[in-house]
Amino acid sequence: MTLEQQISKGIMEAMKAKDSIRLLALRNVKKYIIEAKTATVGIAELPDADTLKIIQKLCKQGTDSAEIYKASGREDLASEELAQVEVLKEFLPAQMSDAELTEAVRAIITEVGAESMKDMGRVMGVASKALAGKAEGRAISDKVKQLLA
Repeated sequence: MTLEQQISKGIMEAMKAKDSIRLLALRNVKKYIIEAKTATVGIAELPDADTLKIIQKLCKQGTDSAEIYKASGREDLASEELAQVEVLKEFLPAQMSDAELTEAVRAIITEVGAESMKDMGRVMGVASKALAGKAEGRAISDKVKQLLA
C-alpha cells in the first residue's frame, strides 16, 4: 500500500471515528498530493518520496506556526497545530538519532573525500539525498558543519 493510499484510508477512518484533528491534517496532505499530481501531466499516483516531502514540509510549517502562535499568546491554536503535526509524523519514517546521524555523515564525508568547510556543498548534496526523510535538513547541515570544522 502506497503512502497516498494510506492517507486516503486514514481519511476514511478519521471520518468514521469523528476525529476532526486527524481528518483536517490528512485532508490537508491529500490536497497537496492532488495539487502535485495535477501539476505534472500523466501522473496517476504520486511516488512515496514526493509524498514524504509534502508531509515533511507540512510538519515543518505546523511546527513553525505553533511557535508563532505561542509567541502571540494563542496556546489554543498552537496546541491544535502540534496535534496535527503529531498525526503527520505517523506517516514519516523514524528519525535518526544523533549518533546515527553522526555516523552517516562521517561515512558521506569519507565517500566524498571532503577535508574542509570548502567541501560542505558537495557533502550536503549527497547527504540531503541519502538522508531524506530520515533526518531534518537543518540537523544534517549542523552535523556536517560540526564534523568539517
